[in-house]
Amino acid sequence: MSLTFSDHLAAHRALFDRLDTLGPALQRAAAICADSLSRGGKLLFCGNGGSAADSQHLASEFVGRFVAERRPLPAIALSTDSSALTAIGNDYGFDQVFERPLRAHGRPGDVVVGISTSGRSPNVRRAMQAARELGLATVGFLGHDGGTIAALCDVPLVVPDEVTARIQEAHIFLGHVLCAEVEALLKL
Repeated sequence: MSLTFSDHLAAHRALFDRLDTLGPALQRAAAICADSLSRGGKLLFCGNGGSAADSQHLASEFVGRFVAERRPLPAIALSTDSSALTAIGNDYGFDQVFERPLRAHGRPGDVVVGISTSGRSPNVRRAMQAARELGLATVGFLGHDGGTIAALCDVPLVVPDEVTARIQEAHIFLGHVLCAEVEALLKL
């Protein structure tokens, strides 16, 4: 049976009514990101498919602007270099496509934001493990029960739903709030 517009809207509203529980964790994530940026660090985003698009979207909000005119903030989506992704995927395996660029570009004081609707993406998990080894802070935009990635996050933001589309809608909302909170903390 096919779902109607009203069914999708009702599911969206029901999920968003449950997101208020993520407010304190989002505040902690914003504080970690703002502290990193104030000390010369950068934000490194990674994710697959729609989460890769969300990584690019959120990185661009920091580098460009979110709402108000301000200085650019350093943020990189690790999914944007197709030559590196395909070379690493071919030579080392797809599970290393974020880990290797992270090891190349990540520095102590940076923050890695891993986005995975399942919480189980092997390449995002490996990037988060590498971040831990390198002493980088980690924030996860996750879904379902947080999967295996949640334990690797200083701040796991787990969207309590099973439907990928609803989780992605919540992720971009949370990402926009993260941008707004970081700008406020940095007084930009």
